[in-house]
Amino acid sequence: MELFDQHGPLLVFLNVLIEQLGAPIPAVPTLLVAGALSADGRMSGLAAWAFAVAGSSTANLCWYWAGRRYGQRVLALMCRVSISPDACIRRTENIFARWGLASLLVARFVPGLSAIASPLAGSMGLSARRFALFDALGTTIWAGLFIGLGLLLHRQVDAVIGSMSEIGGVALLALLALLSLYISYRWIERQRLLRFVRMYRIEPEELRSLIDGGASPLIVDVRAASSRASDPRRIPGAVEAELGEIGGLFKDESVDREIVLYCACPNEASAAHAARILRRQGFRRARPLRGGLDGWMALAPSEEPFSITAHVHSA
Repeated sequence: MELFDQHGPLLVFLNVLIEQLGAPIPAVPTLLVAGALSADGRMSGLAAWAFAVAGSSTANLCWYWAGRRYGQRVLALMCRVSISPDACIRRTENIFARWGLASLLVARFVPGLSAIASPLAGSMGLSARRFALFDALGTTIWAGLFIGLGLLLHRQVDAVIGSMSEIGGVALLALLALLSLYISYRWIERQRLLRFVRMYRIEPEELRSLIDGGASPLIVDVRAASSRASDPRRIPGAVEAELGEIGGLFKDESVDREIVLYCACPNEASAAHAARILRRQGFRRARPLRGGLDGWMALAPSEEPFSITAHVHSA
């Protein structure tokens, strides 16, 4: 605690900055401690608040400009290192499609949204000034809430800090063990998804052969609406379907119908998730397309990609 007494606001800044840059080091405990120390007169709560906003804004602006310059490549990189790649971008795209920049006001409270929101806003070409404003307002609400909680519950926070000081390394090991268990669980889930993809995915060349041979496979675009809007490329004849509704959309289709699903995610994550849902419903030939939309376009880059598509609700 002596370090907090001497460099409290700076530690808040660094913790929030590092967390927002992507390190799994939560900043909420630091904000609670800062609030408790401010109640004891050992730190300025306003200074901690300002430094938290500064740290978050610095990191998020870096991600915003990275997304603005490199677009989907930055999002793909973040999704590849995510321990839950099937939802990391899609959930954020859906929230942005519904709420726009106003979603930044609550981004810090939604798991996964905070990390992806900034580069996604940049890739979508949203105004830098408006992004900075809404991001700063959202961080102000988030940091103020937890510093305020630390201030109100300073006795309880002090008691927890005292208990952790007494048991020292045991508490740290317990926290690390819990974090390791969570990461292990998510990693196992990711590996199960990747194994599914490797077992059942269809190659772009095979899909082309099916189309050329008159097999008429049902091709389904499971990208989020905002992703389709920002990237209008299509596989000819594809229908559009929301991932959250995929389980109830093909009741009239034969379970023997060849269904090919594609997205724009690393490792075909969203398409694989949709195919797994359909296979559980008996559609034994539901398969994700290897490489997704980019894989298809690499196979036939000269083909007209902007063919008219039907939404699955009207198909």
